Order: sequence, then C-alpha cells, then structure tokens
Amino acid sequence: QVQLVESGGGLVQAGGSLRLSCAASGRTFSNYTMGWFRQAPGKERERVAAISRNGVITYYADSVKGRFTISRDNAKNTVFLQMNSLKPEDTAVYYCAARMYINYDYWGQGTQVTVSS
Repeated sequence: QVQLVESGGGLVQAGGSLRLSCAASGRTFSNYTMGWFRQAPGKERERVAAISRNGVITYYADSVKGRFTISRDNAKNTVFLQMNSLKPEDTAVYYCAARMYINYDYWGQGTQVTVSS
C-alpha cells in the first residue's frame, strides 16, 4: 500500500548535523502517521520521532528532544528527520515507518547513521 525509502545517512562527527529523508509511494501518504525509529547493535528498536497526518502533532523520545525535528511534506510524499547536535549514542540504523492506526505496518530499508567522537 505504501513503500518507503530512506536516504541521507552517513558518517558525521559529534556535534554535527544530518538530515534524513523518507520518500513514500502512493497518493494516500497523507493518511498515515509517520515515524522514525532507530536500532543500534545490542539495543532494542527505539521510536525517536513521529508526526501526525497533517504535521501538526509531533512526538519525540526524551533522548532526542531539542536536537531532532521531524517534518513532512505531503505534496512531495516525504518525511524528514533533521538531526542536530549529534552524539555518538545516536549511532544506529534509522528506519522510516508508516501507520494508519496503532501499528506501524510499513517500513523502509533503513539508513545507517554513524556519529564519531
């Protein structure tokens, strides 16, 4: 129903910034709440940010509040994650996901973010 492709990951020094993009297929993108998740080796998957269908309501994990910003452009079927003041503990594979109700049913392939100290 919707396909997601992340991009923008890479290697950055601590304190730097990175902007992730998630391109979605389909004309019903605006029907989905979108989220960004991350998973580091040895850790469980963590929801870091989410944004409502119209972009008005956002959620952030405590670990990223004040540093990360989620946004979306429904006209372009794209959701973004602006990551500032990056820390080594932000290193993870970042996934874009979409949900219409409770569960996130659609996932991207992930993009690696590595923050060096």
